Amino acid sequence: MSDSNMSVTRRNVLKGMAMATGGIGLSSVTGSGLIASAHANSNNGALETRKAKLGFIALTDAAPLFIALEKGLFAKHGMTEVEVLKQSSWGTTRDNLVLGSARGGIDGGHILTPMPYLMTAGINSDQVNMSILGRLNVNGQCISVGNEYQDLKVGVDTTEFAKALAAKRADGKDIRAAMTFPGGTHDLWMRYWLAAGGIDPDRNIATIVVPPAQMVANMRVGSMDTFCVCEPWNQQLINQGIGYTANTTGELWNNHPEKAFAMRTDYVEANPNASRALMMAIMEAQIFCEQPENKEEIARICSKRRWINAPFADIIDRMKGNFDYGTGRVVENHPQQMRYWDKHAAYPFQSHDLWFLVENQRWGTIPMNYDLHALIAKVNREDIWRDAAQRLGVDKADIPTTVTRGVETFFDGVTFDPANPQAYLDQLAIRRV
Repeated sequence: MSDSNMSVTRRNVLKGMAMATGGIGLSSVTGSGLIASAHANSNNGALETRKAKLGFIALTDAAPLFIALEKGLFAKHGMTEVEVLKQSSWGTTRDNLVLGSARGGIDGGHILTPMPYLMTAGINSDQVNMSILGRLNVNGQCISVGNEYQDLKVGVDTTEFAKALAAKRADGKDIRAAMTFPGGTHDLWMRYWLAAGGIDPDRNIATIVVPPAQMVANMRVGSMDTFCVCEPWNQQLINQGIGYTANTTGELWNNHPEKAFAMRTDYVEANPNASRALMMAIMEAQIFCEQPENKEEIARICSKRRWINAPFADIIDRMKGNFDYGTGRVVENHPQQMRYWDKHAAYPFQSHDLWFLVENQRWGTIPMNYDLHALIAKVNREDIWRDAAQRLGVDKADIPTTVTRGVETFFDGVTFDPANPQAYLDQLAIRRV
């Protein structure tokens, strides 16, 4: 989206807060078999509750939640009793969502996009129905490696890295790749990257789970050779002289989907208007986060103890889109920087959710006979996003016309056509199915 369009959108949002229009949906089935949600939204604007307990992990892609609270956007939309609560790990987020706020847990929040699906399916979790209301960002994660491999200047190509790891393993030493949650986005980016270079993530390297805020400390003591996580932890690794950035994950898949805003389905069903109000506040915050002139303020807010609790210097550069990889490579205004609103970053494409599910099938996490389309129809509430966008007065150019983004192409030339997931799997040399 151009700067002029962004400004127009922002003006529309600021003056069109509570448009009394009904929900909208798509009437046609796409070529992928994905369809617009049949869920109904209430046309009555009265809020059923003003309360919500939302969780977050200390990562910069949670910034829209910080901004929505600090700038009074939740309250602006009537949600005056919203709590935004730090979680220590994605496992803790899952467990608190299973509990729900009635039992001392949380109602929803910032989450790895595959997690609501795994939770709804009862995979790696007690079963609890979840609803994805919107996406929080695209791009913005990174894969880092330790200084042990500084001379290799590892990038998207892992060919030489694979040789170094094989040599280390032959010497009887452990080699480990760290991610943040089994079947989550960081796990899948790490697995895709390793496998593309001939490294089997199950057989050639040990994959371990480390909470985001603990990645740098664990790399310092040699607990892993590589990790995948969001910012500010990749930049902090460089600032502390412990390792460097191999790639930002947008280089693996340009404008890939990342975190989602999701709620327990029982909360959404009991409070449809409150759920929409939460989404409207977060969408406003996403527009604010996209504006270049706001980046420094956002970085300072993120650095606060209650939010990420990391030095401003570890946050600001990549928040602005400027990447020093720690290898001599520097990219200003990176084309694959994190986006909160631009590039349709906020819309939860069903085709993207399908990729996450198929990729989890690739690694044996989800059975091959699972009805993925039925699961998507149950979890993905893009209808709430569209209703919120319309009520906010979002420019039509910023509202996708279909639930699929079409064929996606990865850095290694592999393509994913949501109309033919099996053809995608057939292109992959390393897989469990």
